Amino acid sequence: MKNAKRRLALGLALMLCIGSLAGCGKNAGEAGNTSKGETKNEDAKSGSAADEKVSEVDTSEEVKLIYYLWGGEGVANQDILAEINKKLKADINATIEVKYIDWGDIGTKYPLLFASGEEFDMSHASPNAVMPYGTIATQGAAVDITDMLDTYAPTLKAEIPESVWASAKVNGRIYGVPTLYSEFTPSGFVTRRDLAQKYGVAEVNSIETMEAYLDAALAAGDMVPMNGTSAMAMDLYRLLIDTTGSWISEAPGISTSEMFLAASSAENYADVFHPAFTGEFEAFAVKMREWADKGYWTKDVLSSQQSAKDNFLNGLSASYITHMADWSGTYGSINDKLGVETDFWCFAEENGKIKRKMGVENTTVISTTSKHPERALMAIEKFMTDESYYRLIQYGIEGRQYEIVDGLAKQPAGYDPEKDAGGFAVWSLRNDRFNIPYATEDPRRYELNEKWNKVAIDNPYVGFIFDPGNVTTEIAAISNVNAQLGTQIMLGKTTQDPVEAVAEYRKQLEQAGINTVIEEVKSQLADFTPVGK
Repeated sequence: MKNAKRRLALGLALMLCIGSLAGCGKNAGEAGNTSKGETKNEDAKSGSAADEKVSEVDTSEEVKLIYYLWGGEGVANQDILAEINKKLKADINATIEVKYIDWGDIGTKYPLLFASGEEFDMSHASPNAVMPYGTIATQGAAVDITDMLDTYAPTLKAEIPESVWASAKVNGRIYGVPTLYSEFTPSGFVTRRDLAQKYGVAEVNSIETMEAYLDAALAAGDMVPMNGTSAMAMDLYRLLIDTTGSWISEAPGISTSEMFLAASSAENYADVFHPAFTGEFEAFAVKMREWADKGYWTKDVLSSQQSAKDNFLNGLSASYITHMADWSGTYGSINDKLGVETDFWCFAEENGKIKRKMGVENTTVISTTSKHPERALMAIEKFMTDESYYRLIQYGIEGRQYEIVDGLAKQPAGYDPEKDAGGFAVWSLRNDRFNIPYATEDPRRYELNEKWNKVAIDNPYVGFIFDPGNVTTEIAAISNVNAQLGTQIMLGKTTQDPVEAVAEYRKQLEQAGINTVIEEVKSQLADFTPVGK
């Protein structure tokens, strides 16, 4: 009966998640941040004492753990997993079977994983996922590991600083293991340096200079300035919020995959509003109509199927919008396909609004359907605290998937993608201590990480779990409005004058219940204190 009630609650949460899903954004499921040099958990036992305690755990029964990951299976993944399982069998008498949720199926199959009652052991989780970490925890789908850490993962407990553990707490309890990887994922505008020089645009660092670059690309006539799909609407929405005063993006209440709520500032995180009801939004809508009419993107943008990034990589457009980690991680592909250098204008930097990723934003959870949660936790500890495990799960087999040259991980000379391609989307298991930069990454990634780590602000909503139970109908209705008129406004594709379209958008949002949702968010935030405050 208890499990049936839990599945019913998760089923209701699932209906909400799918109902509000407008597509998975690029920011979902990116890596978290841990300040280097921060004091780690002094209460946990470490070293030989920890090893001795773990050695007392009964591992006489061999078990198989099911690990759900996002993405598809590489041709060499089974070979990599075989090497991992040799080590796990020897160390904790366990093996892992990886099951995959394809990228295109995350919006439906990931929530179903927790609502169905399927037996499995581990999965990736994030507050920004379609089934958020907090929902998984509060609906009883993730194991409370708070009291398990000392016995089954004392080294892991000591490895992760208290502040990072705090980011993963829900009602004072820990339901997942947060990442230890430092990364920033603010949105920005990617340009080709060769074209900027050709166009006579010295630097793109504002909407005005962005326009100058796009105008020059349009005048050149050999490629579309920004050539993508309807997903560009959210890219432009982030441009608006990140460049407007002290506004903070991604306030809770509305899915971050659609036109979400904002707050007036990080300090006033409870002052939540929808940007549509501001003069800044109306002015931006007018500008987007101007951009669309100029031809910055194609007339069929609402139905186009090829992404802005793919068009850029194929030399079909002069720019695209993405987040910093995606831009810097595409360095190798850009060099291979285009042979050019690129630059990145970060929207949030000028106004000091770059948010520090916090551990819980990439987390590994253990399912309450697991028959072996203790062994699952021991496996997670191995992946995050033992470099030999870390290398295998993050990089593959040395000499086959990678080799280290001058401190960089690169493909070996004999690498054959038809036989050797492999890897796992295990962001939540990353650890700065073991990280090796890829040769295919733009080295500016680490320069920016170091620079921004000194000035970044904490995400004020980490640790806050919004309960949508009172406003599920309103959220679903708002999602429909955002998917239609909201998207059209951002891409300058409304049949009405943009000012009239904004007025209609506001009317539809109010009819859908936006004010009710905002009041519910504010009510729940009234009792919330951000992590570290």
